[in-house]
Amino acid sequence: MNLYVRLFTRGRMLPQPWRFFSRAAEDLALQRIRKVLCVAEKNDAARGIADLLSNSRMRRREGFSKFNKIYEYDYQMFGQNVTMVMTSVSGHLLAHDFIMPFRKWHSCNPLALFDAEIEKYCPENYLDIKRTLEREIQQCQALVIWTDCDREGENIGFEIIHVCRAVKPNLQVFRARFSEITLHAVRSACQNLTQPDQKTSDAVDVRQELDLRIGAAFTRFQTLRLRKIFPDILADQLISYGSCQFPTLGFVVERFKAIQAFVPEAFFKIKVTHNHEDGSVVFNWKRNRLFNHTACLVLYQMCMEDPVATVVDVVSKPKSKWRPLPLDTVELEKLASRKLKINAKETMTLAEKLYTKGFISYPRTETNIFPKELNLSALVEQQTQDPNWGEFAQRILDQGGPTPRSGTKSDQAHPPIHPTKYTSNLQGNEQRLYEFIVRHFLACCSQDAKGQETTVEIDIANEQFIAQGLMILARNYLEVYPYDKWSDKVIPLYQKGSRFQPTTVEMVDGETSPPLLLTEADLIALMEKHGIGTDATHAEHIETIKTRMYVGLTADQRFLPGHLGMGLVEGYDSMGYEMSKPDLRAELEADLKLICEGKKDKSVVLQQQVQKYKQVFIEAVARANKLDQALAQYFGEAAEIPEQDEVYPEMPVSVRKCPQCNSDMVLKTRKNGGFYLSCMGYPACKTAVWFPDFVLDVTRDESICDVCKPHPVHRLKFKFKKGSIPPVMPLEFVGCIGGCDEMLRELLDLKYLHRSSQPASSTAQPGHHLQANHSLNRAGSESRQARGTSNPSRRHLLSINSSRTPRAAPAAAPDDGNAVVCNCGSEALLLTVRKDGPNRGRQFYKCSSSTCNFFLWADEQPQDGGTAAPRSSTQLQPTAGRAAAGFQRPGGGREPLGSSSRDAGGGAVCNCDQPAVTRTVQKDGPNKGRQFHTCPKPREQQCGFFQWADENVAPGPSGDDSLNHFGSNGYSRGLGSKAKRPGSLSSGSAAKKPRTCSVCHQPGHTRKTCPQNH
Repeated sequence: MNLYVRLFTRGRMLPQPWRFFSRAAEDLALQRIRKVLCVAEKNDAARGIADLLSNSRMRRREGFSKFNKIYEYDYQMFGQNVTMVMTSVSGHLLAHDFIMPFRKWHSCNPLALFDAEIEKYCPENYLDIKRTLEREIQQCQALVIWTDCDREGENIGFEIIHVCRAVKPNLQVFRARFSEITLHAVRSACQNLTQPDQKTSDAVDVRQELDLRIGAAFTRFQTLRLRKIFPDILADQLISYGSCQFPTLGFVVERFKAIQAFVPEAFFKIKVTHNHEDGSVVFNWKRNRLFNHTACLVLYQMCMEDPVATVVDVVSKPKSKWRPLPLDTVELEKLASRKLKINAKETMTLAEKLYTKGFISYPRTETNIFPKELNLSALVEQQTQDPNWGEFAQRILDQGGPTPRSGTKSDQAHPPIHPTKYTSNLQGNEQRLYEFIVRHFLACCSQDAKGQETTVEIDIANEQFIAQGLMILARNYLEVYPYDKWSDKVIPLYQKGSRFQPTTVEMVDGETSPPLLLTEADLIALMEKHGIGTDATHAEHIETIKTRMYVGLTADQRFLPGHLGMGLVEGYDSMGYEMSKPDLRAELEADLKLICEGKKDKSVVLQQQVQKYKQVFIEAVARANKLDQALAQYFGEAAEIPEQDEVYPEMPVSVRKCPQCNSDMVLKTRKNGGFYLSCMGYPACKTAVWFPDFVLDVTRDESICDVCKPHPVHRLKFKFKKGSIPPVMPLEFVGCIGGCDEMLRELLDLKYLHRSSQPASSTAQPGHHLQANHSLNRAGSESRQARGTSNPSRRHLLSINSSRTPRAAPAAAPDDGNAVVCNCGSEALLLTVRKDGPNRGRQFYKCSSSTCNFFLWADEQPQDGGTAAPRSSTQLQPTAGRAAAGFQRPGGGREPLGSSSRDAGGGAVCNCDQPAVTRTVQKDGPNKGRQFHTCPKPREQQCGFFQWADENVAPGPSGDDSLNHFGSNGYSRGLGSKAKRPGSLSSGSAAKKPRTCSVCHQPGHTRKTCPQNH
């Protein structure tokens, strides 16, 4: 074997990933490979391939998934001995779905699904397989993809590559191409490794995304609407739509309606019989039949005037019955349905089992031409040992070898379906299908059946009649293929010019008959003809319309549409969009082929198809009453529903971009009433702004704020409760919540950070450095993850604790123009942090009486003319670490006041005015090892003071919870409590106290986790 592997595909050398390196570097890269990870599509295939390549000497071990084993063996590859690690996935490893907000049915208008963001993720039941790949690839230097060589297999291969390259970005990847799991095939695949085909994988990505968008949008629209229209019948019914399943249903409905619309017509014909020693010969009228009774009667009477037949012609010629073509997937499905009475889904399931066991070649193929390089004689020879068809197989070899017919189709990937190994140990339908494939293969390698056909033409009163006879001379392929019938038809020897008296000459009547309902074989043939699905997906689409109860089966296994199926097809057809017709889907299938061939771009096809179906969807929604009317014919009178937007949710419109994750923020309604602004990135991003109860209605206005950033920030149209707002303000008001609208900012108690919502030029105006005080912490339990985050810009941030009825702030102390005054008008107390940590020695101000929750670092005083608050001004406080632009940080936690905030409680004193002591939680649990401050007295004499040492709180001699939370309205609401009604005289904490511990009466923990129990 060469020192390096050559990469081939379809006879052409592929561009190699290291083509720009020298030959020496190329050789060196391959020589470094010591361990190779091989991944098959299923565990059976992995086991079969490993068994062949290792000569049954492989070592088996377990992966994280109990269904996907790992097989190790040594093999000669890349010109050296390497360790092969063979494992498998279980079909697709990754799945497409909408991002979280769009997955819920009531989250949005279905129209939004045509543009919603889609993610590719690993489903939970496949995470163990993913972990196995991630673990194994760490020790390997190369990856070989052994998935099935079709579109889906190629896409699965790229999913495996994606997972492995996330661990090893520079991993060398190869593709093994094979059509059967036999020793020759897998060894040949190892020697001729290629590169994975990105274009083929792209086609699958396009199909998957389109199927998701189209299917989800129409399914939600149909289901949500029709459940309300027909609640008694369809209340629990999933009414799905698929761009393949609907045309498949359309074929069934079309045939049924053709039968219903059929009007039988009477016809008449003349029939002549002639009895002889070996039986009776029937002469058929050359005119076949007439639909006019009088005309036929006249001709019949003319024949009866002189009913003597004259033989005008006798022709004898060879007749052949052609042997079958090599077997492709569609023909396998049709023949198994007709001859074996096995449905298409079961047929493909059995065929895949036979393939993974190595008994037949790959069962998903469009090819009906055997390639010249395939050794057919060796395959025929394997079957000579069978007692039923072995003698026939030997005769093929003795009479010059296999001579199969050639069809006209080739997918350039796989040969026709054929047996690859003899077996006699199968049972049930598996054995019947294997026998059919073997007999079909031997039949197409044999000779046509030969016969002699004789045609006799007679004349009676210038009317011609014809009879045909057949003598079989050599049955040939029919000997091994009992699924075809061809029998002798004996007629006596007639001489040209001779005359005879017919036994009977009679005029018979009949009636035209309607077409029959479709069988599964008929349906598959129609799907193939019109390009609906692929040979690999026909069975799946047929199974879907059966399980959805759109169609049923008659006693003789023919498809009959149900009421729901009929109503859906008639409803959409009446809209003018023939969605049950195959044209839309057939066009997509043609585009997917062009993507595979590199003739069309993936993104262009995706965009065109999405827009096309989106327009159809918009029209369908506008004419939805047509659907109601069509189904009402079968389900009775439709229920009245008020407005269209009550059938399914309105499509959310973006108000602004989220300052945390840049997703859209949209208006939503709370379950118990009220409104809030929510990030579409939820639950990954928990940013939200909640509006108070006196906001009766809020909608997005089309006008955009010129000041607030990032653009665009839409203004909102508010409707307020009467008496809840100042008299000077109208009850209906259009304003911006970005922070630039002072009236709205004061009214809704909004607090915004200028960096996210204001131009840089506004930094000199303290009134604009605001944050939303109505943020809701959706997951308060996660708040600690934001601790210790440093924010240098926090020094420039001030907040306004506003109220619509503000009280006058007391004057500053007259003896000191620079004194810091707390919220209750007293001079603030200057203290120093004593606890070890980054804030040790740092000074801060707090309320001297510990009643107004005031706290301020001494080195973060306002720079606008002194630290004292003017008598008429709004009191200034540093924010309790709120996140930017009025929104909470993801995870629900508040941003700390810089890196020093962890030790802000260093000078804590308890409620007894004693210096608090610091203890450590010893009990097992989530808080083990965490420090807290508590009263220094014995437990029975303690005052109940408790404070976590690492909480972002102001030190002070108070156990009041509002002090520990800086008195922030925003923080209180963040804990989920309800805001006070407008007009409250208090500017302090506007929320009820949170739940407290029953032991120490402190918030933040429960009895089980109380530090005083340790």
